[in-house]
Amino acid sequence: MHHDRSILTTNRRRVIALLCGAVLTGTALVACSADGSGDQEPGQQGNAQSSPAPGREPVAERFGTEPRVLADTDHSGIEVSELFFTDAPAAVIATPEPAAQQRATSIALAAGLPVLTATGTNGPELAAEIERLGAGEVLTVGGVAVELPETVAIHTDDGSHAAFEALTGKTPNPVTPENTASGLLRQISALKPGDLLGAAPAEDPAGSATGAENPTDTETPDGTETDSPARSGENLDRLPTRGRDKERMPLVLAAPGTGIAAVATARAAGADVEILDHADPRVSEHSLELIRGLDGDPVIALGQLFGSAEHFTRTTELATTATTEQPGGGQLVFPGRRMIAYYGHPSGGALGIMGERTPGESVAHLSELVAQYAPLSGEPVIPAFEIIATVASGSPGPDGDYSNEADPEELRPYIDAITDAGGYAVLDLQPGRARLIDQAKIYTDLLKLPNVGLALDAEWKLGPDEVPLQQVGHVQADEVNEVADWLAELTANNNLPQKAFVLHQFQLQMIRDRETIDLEHPELAFVLHADGHGTASDKFATFDALRQDLDPRYFIAWKNFIDEDTPMFTPEQTMKITPRPWFVSYQ
Repeated sequence: MHHDRSILTTNRRRVIALLCGAVLTGTALVACSADGSGDQEPGQQGNAQSSPAPGREPVAERFGTEPRVLADTDHSGIEVSELFFTDAPAAVIATPEPAAQQRATSIALAAGLPVLTATGTNGPELAAEIERLGAGEVLTVGGVAVELPETVAIHTDDGSHAAFEALTGKTPNPVTPENTASGLLRQISALKPGDLLGAAPAEDPAGSATGAENPTDTETPDGTETDSPARSGENLDRLPTRGRDKERMPLVLAAPGTGIAAVATARAAGADVEILDHADPRVSEHSLELIRGLDGDPVIALGQLFGSAEHFTRTTELATTATTEQPGGGQLVFPGRRMIAYYGHPSGGALGIMGERTPGESVAHLSELVAQYAPLSGEPVIPAFEIIATVASGSPGPDGDYSNEADPEELRPYIDAITDAGGYAVLDLQPGRARLIDQAKIYTDLLKLPNVGLALDAEWKLGPDEVPLQQVGHVQADEVNEVADWLAELTANNNLPQKAFVLHQFQLQMIRDRETIDLEHPELAFVLHADGHGTASDKFATFDALRQDLDPRYFIAWKNFIDEDTPMFTPEQTMKITPRPWFVSYQ
């Protein structure tokens, strides 16, 4: 993994530090009409409402009253069908391929039927769900091979426009599917009866036209219409349809990574599904308003990416209690924005670029760099300071911990300057022999501010007999958890939005038992900061090693070293790193 050079050069770059001694989419959300009559066609969206109207019928009892996660771990949609459909005269079963999923979705929404996915190993579960639904007919899409009771009539879709019309009684309205997970799910959440998501096969005469409203006609080269030849799909019987339940549906949330069948099934049952950019209801002002407007109604999350039921319940609670938001809106640190940060200490440039100027001058200088990143990011880019609050020292000091703790008031001008500019501050701890939790508590008042996070620099965490520069330090997961527990409680007790919790690392040994760090703190955004420098190949070797077996709940950060990198990455090169870092700091 080529860490030796990184270790040595990192030690050299830190000598000065040691010797100084002084680092959504707006889709509708209520499935029924205001009076709860549910008289829309299957697949139609209701009027957007963020809170129940006075006198409206309660959500159906089967959905319960508490937040709930339908994990749908195999993306089969069975778990969603079990909750949202008490019965159905027919069902659609598709293979997992995107084209089959999109086709099945269009047909099912037009007919008001559940969509199930045949994974290749869930045949018995599919058969059991068909039996529970009381479905007498099944349409298979995409070459499904599954054993069903002989009493079930099986139709096979050939993918043509004509088959769509025969099966649904709807004239197909072709819709080109978007090429992103969130875009596709948003399209599904907005489909209307007759919308056909995806193109028909090339051999389908109707599909070769330009989406003509009448799929039985084609155009000759001179523009005149003529009857098409015998079409596929003409011998298919129309699928039975299921009317919308006369009951109110709950708020349903999905996000990139939610299964297509899960969203389609909830929609076909009559629910409107809100597609979030991230699997957390605090991601935007819009989603926050929805949660705050529940007024006792349940909310259903689709997909294991929303976490456990306990975790999801906690995120909904936090959505209603936090009284401030992140720069630009929402309560989450990431996603929603990327940060470009200067690293340093108020004592001067020896400890990083941030200290080379006054707070206001540093903000102005950093803003020029942020402007270079802005057009390279799909999210807003904001400035940030990573402020070294406790500095590892070459001498033990009066308390013997080989770390000098800055007076909180010394840091406040930089915090005020960056937050006044719409940015974010992170306090960095270089603890020496001190306990991280003890150092963190020194800055309690600063961490009670809404736009201030915390970073742990394990390189400078020393054992009881260790001194700086003789080894690269390390921290045990238990000590990280101790700080995380405290910071999460502080955040919740002060009704604060989520805080950045940054872990610096450039060697695997620096964070021992990393896999046991407790990430079940929705109050915190866990950020892994790749802190290596050198040549591009050295940096990437470290970066790739650190990300091996990394829990996907971590957000990735990257550091550019102004003097030590050879050469330092440009903003364009930095934003081409895969995965693209959410937090980029400069030292």
